[in-house]
Amino acid sequence: MSDDTLLELAEHIALRRENDVVSTEVAYGELTVTATVSGLPGLIEFLRSDPNCRFSTLIDITAVDHPARPARFDLVYHLLSMHRNQRIRVKAQVREDELAPSLVGIFPGANWYEREVFDMFGILFSGHPDLRRIITDYGFRGYPLRKDFPTTGYVEVRWNDIEKRVVYEPVKLVQEYRQFDFLSPWEGAKYVLPGDEKAPEAKK
Repeated sequence: MSDDTLLELAEHIALRRENDVVSTEVAYGELTVTATVSGLPGLIEFLRSDPNCRFSTLIDITAVDHPARPARFDLVYHLLSMHRNQRIRVKAQVREDELAPSLVGIFPGANWYEREVFDMFGILFSGHPDLRRIITDYGFRGYPLRKDFPTTGYVEVRWNDIEKRVVYEPVKLVQEYRQFDFLSPWEGAKYVLPGDEKAPEAKK
């Protein structure tokens, strides 16, 4: 798809939904529309039904975590128009304490996508018919795709042969975790790999 065609589409969307659209950008052959979170349902419905858009397929919903930003999350929607062979990305910034509107009424397939975003990022969707975890366990603590989530998690799961059941226990590391000296494994070796400047031999 040419950039000129995408720019025309961006202009059309921005003109028709000026209260919902914050900005548009064409980069790497793709159109990204940044919207207000409150304007998402109206914008998505327009993209689905407008004759010049006809984005009738919701491909995916995900999020991006920006912990240092006041509006911590970017909600990201990917849509496809098979009628016009075009794709579009819609983004909206969401605060950690803010509800995002559910799109299940527009795209029923958004049900599981929104549950996954809730499970992984902790973003809540207002109007969702069954917002609960879908990947992790019901008693899971935290949201794994947030950047402040520990890589080890908070609990570990194992089979207890005495109790004959799966048990959950706090993570206990038997060694200092991520305490590395960053020394090259080749230090002291007679042969130094190219680019291994940390080894003493590389300085000779």
